[in-house]
Amino acid sequence: MAALALVKAVDGFDASLGYDFSAFATRTIIGELKHHFRDRGWAVRAPRRVQELYLEMNAAVAELTQQLGRSPTIREIAAACDRPEVDILAAIEAGHGYRAASLDARGEHGRTLLERVEGTQAATGLPGQLAELSPHLDRLSAREQSILRLRFVDELTQSEIADRLGISQMHVSRLLRSALDTLRMAYKESG
Repeated sequence: MAALALVKAVDGFDASLGYDFSAFATRTIIGELKHHFRDRGWAVRAPRRVQELYLEMNAAVAELTQQLGRSPTIREIAAACDRPEVDILAAIEAGHGYRAASLDARGEHGRTLLERVEGTQAATGLPGQLAELSPHLDRLSAREQSILRLRFVDELTQSEIADRLGISQMHVSRLLRSALDTLRMAYKESG
């Protein structure tokens, strides 16, 4: 990829402008590599605007963490990026698609994702329950759906979810309870 970018730099260089070729080539190569990873580096393809926000958000998080001496909240990140909080949450969620986890990779509890899913299915009859619940998930906000996924699919604790989202553990607990209550009501209403 870098070799092709070098060829592009050679083709695009104009010596009459008086610039140094190595500076021009370096910038061209770096730009081409960044475009390549932005466009082809994601395991799950997110829209370009979300990918760009994800990169902008990561830079803002690094800067805010340095300034504040702690992890910034979603609200602080949104203010730094001049974006709505919902866009920041979407970028965080999309960031999970940058690298795909192998079904055979061992998680922090020593089990593979496949083993966890199979164990959950055997213990709870999950496929049937998910099929019954999935029509009701649209009653939840994107944030509530994200928190449910982090808690029950990724098996994060409420504290870990709070750290990841930049909110308090108590707020995570309230959001989980509200989401589960909404799903229970929707499930009961459907008979």
